[in-house]
Amino acid sequence: MPAPDRIVRLNTVLARTGLSRSTIYRKIAESTFPVQLRISINGAGWRESDIDRWIEDPVSWRPEEEAGDGR
Repeated sequence: MPAPDRIVRLNTVLARTGLSRSTIYRKIAESTFPVQLRISINGAGWRESDIDRWIEDPVSWRPEEEAGDGR
């Protein structure tokens, strides 16, 4: 049974990627970085697997829906 996917918060994403907060949100708007998940009214986080996948190949990263359709 695979381990459950953890939700990581912004500070963890900043530390793991080395990007600034403004760069992360700009990349989200450009669809070149994973979007966050709403986890409460005032909270959001990212799937750790999405961040891991982005770290592996940040230049060619695309959302999974696009990555699977041959683009």
